[in-house]
Amino acid sequence: MPTTHIVGAGVSGLACAVRLAKRGMRVVLHESAGHAGGRCRSYHDDHLDRTIDNGNHLLLSGNTAVRDYLAAIGASDELTGPPSALFPFVDLAHDLRWTVKVDPGRVPLWVFRADRRLPGTGILDYLKALRLLCANTDQSLMDVLDTDSEIFRRFWEPFAVGVLNTPAEQAAAQLLGRVLRETFGRGGDACMPRMARRGLSQTFVDPALAYIGNRGAEFRTGQRLRRIAQENERVSLLHFGDHDIALDKDDRVVLAVPPQVAASLLPQLKVPTRAHPIVNAHFRLSAAIPAPEDAGLLGVIGGTAHWVFFRDDVVSVTVSAADDLVQQAAEEIAGLIWSDLCRAVAGISGDLPDRYRIVKERRATISQTPTSIRDRPNTDCGIAHLFLAGDWTNTGLPATIEGSIRSGNAAADAVLTQ
Repeated sequence: MPTTHIVGAGVSGLACAVRLAKRGMRVVLHESAGHAGGRCRSYHDDHLDRTIDNGNHLLLSGNTAVRDYLAAIGASDELTGPPSALFPFVDLAHDLRWTVKVDPGRVPLWVFRADRRLPGTGILDYLKALRLLCANTDQSLMDVLDTDSEIFRRFWEPFAVGVLNTPAEQAAAQLLGRVLRETFGRGGDACMPRMARRGLSQTFVDPALAYIGNRGAEFRTGQRLRRIAQENERVSLLHFGDHDIALDKDDRVVLAVPPQVAASLLPQLKVPTRAHPIVNAHFRLSAAIPAPEDAGLLGVIGGTAHWVFFRDDVVSVTVSAADDLVQQAAEEIAGLIWSDLCRAVAGISGDLPDRYRIVKERRATISQTPTSIRDRPNTDCGIAHLFLAGDWTNTGLPATIEGSIRSGNAAADAVLTQ
């Protein structure tokens, strides 16, 4: 039976392996690190004495690829969230609080009620957002939305920065429009916030490794691919430094690695080169703090923090597109974010706790501007028997977990088709 070698055990590589293993294909999954998951994983932090995620990820109930992936590996119950679509916000600059509550059906009746709209917004503001649905590849949010409006500052900007990890004015309008169409455009049933109940590894990684292992797949760690050899216009050999793997004529290779790694292995490949960082802060409290309206999260405007996540006695904060913040020392970052939490979250006050952890992801995702998304390559990169996967490939979606899984599915489908 031919073998598919998947290089990279992040979410996209795992999704590809799961799809192929489900079809009875022989799979070998290679990972340079000592663990799977990439940016989507959990680990025990000795200082906090708690298991934390290396980065916080907000999912939506309309993420169909996530839903199907978790169902396949038996981990659907690992996601948690409120029973309806609600998003609490606090504006620290104006001392305002509100909650966006989206109706279950496709008709957004809530925008016609002044008591449910965002503060300082009118019906026309929401109708103008429909421009996102027909944005072209050359347009940024600045070209499509009024960036001076209250609705932009109080919803579109935090939503766009959180989803695209790119400064909102520069972000690609078409990508946000695609997310809007698949989630909010389908009503509240498709945009309920969802988060990992115990941790990202327990949700996306460990069940996937168990699933493919039970179906005969091999998972090899400490395998850094150094070179790809080609012969007769197809991939013929994988060089891992201390050993080579010669490929049979029917074997396939899926590169599920970061863009800079893919470019180093395939010099002719054009990839997005610019990236933005994400800063995550985790604070261990003396006791658990309930999330506003039991939503599991809180959006923060007018401060350093962007999104706050609640899990037992650990409160985690994400700051996206953190190009300036990532340069600061961990102590300074912790102080800024803790100050926001004391103002934003009921039950949090006092001095900065001793137990906190700052995690800096300096190249968290590609920059998702109109210019950079044109450099995203397709699954089929033009080399026989070799395919690409990763949230940075041309999925039509932002670089999210949903996009990662879809890219892995696309690579698996390409292997199955050939």
